[in-house]
Amino acid sequence: MAIFSKKTKTEDAKFEVLPTHLGIIMDGNGRWAKKRGLPRSAGHKAGANVFRTISDECANLGIKYVTFYAFSTENWKRPKEEVDALMSLFKDYLLEAKADMVKAGNNKIKFIGERDGISAELLKLMDEAEEETASHTGTTVYLAVNYGGRQEIVSAVNALIKEGKEEINEKDISDNIYTYPECDLIIRPSGEQRLSNFLLWQAAYSEFWYSDVLWPDFKKEDLYKALSDFESRNRRFGA
Repeated sequence: MAIFSKKTKTEDAKFEVLPTHLGIIMDGNGRWAKKRGLPRSAGHKAGANVFRTISDECANLGIKYVTFYAFSTENWKRPKEEVDALMSLFKDYLLEAKADMVKAGNNKIKFIGERDGISAELLKLMDEAEEETASHTGTTVYLAVNYGGRQEIVSAVNALIKEGKEEINEKDISDNIYTYPECDLIIRPSGEQRLSNFLLWQAAYSEFWYSDVLWPDFKKEDLYKALSDFESRNRRFGA
């Protein structure tokens, strides 16, 4: 399956209102594997295939920014075998993306999070993927790897301190976080109803959509349900 695809017409779904920035917590891979008597790594592999499908569909629909929560700063506490499997999946994804870049559409890829702990080989592939799509003007796909929302805010504040800022305001932080500053809709499958340290700054006025569907079973139709629900929300932004 291609990592990138040229924008195609989506016949099944038409929306008058779309989120500018969509956040997705890819949750439930381990439980999906356990239900089938499979190793957790099999769940992560199945989830990676869903990521490709949903990221492509976000581009097809015309969503400008989408952030996928792939690996949190807390995930390093998981068993080494599982962490190694996840890192191997990231590597496979990047190698496939690099091979597919020539026929890519107009999507831009960015990795957000801390670089400490990630192998030099993987960092090199991440940098190359960002560089080779930097001029693209379509959907920006943020992939959160070794990411935490609190850490992101601390990183923004530290960057401002290094610049010599003595007083920091909201715009300063919005200008220095990793992603587009506002997240309109956050989708979390798997039945859990919490942020889990995801996009804490960006989620100040986010709408939330939850589903009991485990991420490896998440389909385009589930995305459409979330977007249809978002379209019907009356957003007042605290007013």
